[in-house]
Amino acid sequence: MNIREGLIPTALGSAVTATGYVLKQKRGSNKMVANTVFGFGLAHVVLGAIDLVQHRR
Repeated sequence: MNIREGLIPTALGSAVTATGYVLKQKRGSNKMVANTVFGFGLAHVVLGAIDLVQHRR
């Protein structure tokens, strides 16, 4: 099984970003926690995408 470097952080970041977005839409949720989860997910997406671009071979 050959998984490209950066694919797992990108996929994980997408899931965490989606979770943060859902938390931001809920009325009863803590907005600071929702924004933190959303930002953490976006950071993983960006870093995973950088790895994907750098290791194209």
